[in-house]
Amino acid sequence: MPSPLTRRDALRLVAVTAAGGALMTQKAFAQEASAETTGLMPGADVCVLTPEVTEGPYYFDPKLERADITEGTQTGVATTVRLQIVDGSCKPIEGARVDIWHCNAEGLYSGYANQTGGIDTTGQTFLRGTQFAGATGIVEFQTIYPGWYAGRTTHIHFKVFLDEKTVLTGQLFFPDALSQFIYQNVEPYTAHGHDRDVLNANDNIASQATRASFAYVKELEERYLVAMIVGVDPAAQSATGFSGAAGGGEPPSGPPPDGAMSAPSTETSVSLVPGIKGIR
Repeated sequence: MPSPLTRRDALRLVAVTAAGGALMTQKAFAQEASAETTGLMPGADVCVLTPEVTEGPYYFDPKLERADITEGTQTGVATTVRLQIVDGSCKPIEGARVDIWHCNAEGLYSGYANQTGGIDTTGQTFLRGTQFAGATGIVEFQTIYPGWYAGRTTHIHFKVFLDEKTVLTGQLFFPDALSQFIYQNVEPYTAHGHDRDVLNANDNIASQATRASFAYVKELEERYLVAMIVGVDPAAQSATGFSGAAGGGEPPSGPPPDGAMSAPSTETSVSLVPGIKGIR
């Protein structure tokens, strides 16, 4: 049955319900993370070093330096993911390479065979990309709200590379109330036809990641803004290091090309909640 929550109700719960996964103050939630800021993004109580968690089975480097990772093929709720890379003293880290990857609305990753239902996406690269942080330490990706699959709560994977030894592997988590509303009311997320088996509260990786890995979420006119400050220790050595996995190779270097931070075209953008855009 569709959730009785409205989209606005779901967002309201984000700020006040620990079980929803936000664990942020209402004041922090009300602030908008701005890419134009010269300091830190609002929305975090303190700067903390982000715990490293498992990479998972679905990482590879497709060598795609891009801001829009939908490839114009992935439908879902339009979402901007904005990460700010800082050190333990809250100083932005310019030039950090950031990779993100996540499953699509149906719970499938690109580039892998033998997924749920025997589906093979070998050779595909949707919902994967790389950006390099500017002077404020900020990178931004245009994507869709991630779907889910059995055994895990809703998440986006990321890697932050400072060099070949300092690589932070992490995951970004979402408020369960908002995820549940989307999955029960919005196509193609509703295609699962059954409820999730794992939420934030019983996901072992989310527990290891701590509150530092739960995203700030804001509803914009045509998309959601998902923002998080990622604290990296420049002196640390990663437990996982750099692995190219299916893609292989060394991490790219140098500044992003002109236009890498541009917004997605209207052809790849979708309405906030397709089919029920007017709901509040």
